[in-house]
Amino acid sequence: MTASSERSSEVLGLEQAHELVARALMASNTSVLNAESVAAALVAAEADGQRGHGLSRVAAYAGQARSGKVDGKAESQVEWVSDCAIRIDAGAGFAYPALDKARAGLEAMARETCIAVAGVHHSHHFGQAGYHVERLAERGLVALMVGNSPQAMAPWGGSRGVFGTNPIAFAAPRRSEAPLVIDLSLSKVARGKVMAAAKNGETIPEGWALDPEGRPTTDPEAALAGTMIPMGDAKGAALAMMVEILSASLIGANHAFEASSFFTAEGAPPGVGQFLLAIDPAPLSAGTFADRLEVLIAAVEGQEGARLPGSRRLASRAAAVRDGISVPAALLAEIRALAG
Repeated sequence: MTASSERSSEVLGLEQAHELVARALMASNTSVLNAESVAAALVAAEADGQRGHGLSRVAAYAGQARSGKVDGKAESQVEWVSDCAIRIDAGAGFAYPALDKARAGLEAMARETCIAVAGVHHSHHFGQAGYHVERLAERGLVALMVGNSPQAMAPWGGSRGVFGTNPIAFAAPRRSEAPLVIDLSLSKVARGKVMAAAKNGETIPEGWALDPEGRPTTDPEAALAGTMIPMGDAKGAALAMMVEILSASLIGANHAFEASSFFTAEGAPPGVGQFLLAIDPAPLSAGTFADRLEVLIAAVEGQEGARLPGSRRLASRAAAVRDGISVPAALLAEIRALAG
């Protein structure tokens, strides 16, 4: 590493990063409990190599908590609507504390009913979707999650944003390995990666996004003002509509085109939604799920050149645990200033 590159970034241990992020949020009108929940998710995303959902979000989160666009001291409310379903009002607060409650409720219900659902409304950005389903899979459950976000993609053939990037995440427990996690954005790339590029003064590859006039762009600022290109073209746009229905129409949350920005401190709370499904695999599979899953995984890994989804994430996480995370100097200075 050159002297110049050493000055441009600094390595933090994961606990050190967590403490710093939590302090920045607590100094920005956020309760201790909520700050800890948010910090855990952001640092986990950074460790997993998902920088667009990691420390680059701290300043925007803190600014919104300070302005009141996010209620940093909100206490989410859980409504048990049936033996296998809960509805959670995040109270215009951060999504993570509400999703902590959702996961706890889902685990309890799924043990009794085999399958359980949770809907979160009046919510905010929920970060790395895989983070939430992986927590459920660590408890032995198969999990699926979708969530909407402020408008970023046009319907196929259209020119104005109607859908968010609307991620889908799935996780399944394994017998002796970390859970299998599949986490994908329905845009060709997660919008958070564009935001991270803008934050770091980097360009983006052509093919990720269009500018406000509908032209291909490598400028992340123009991309953020324009629209993202859907993964799989028309098919991706159709899947984004499915996610919009499950996470907004079904739950009573704001649709993407009704939600305010996740990035700015101005405006009303975004009010978006998340939908989670948890399944206890034992009853449905008559106890064979773990064996059958390993047969499938072996068929994937047995092919030369094939890669199991999530393998890069696990490698990045292991490296972060061992070596810490490298944080750009400007970003680190910004967070330290917020933390006082």
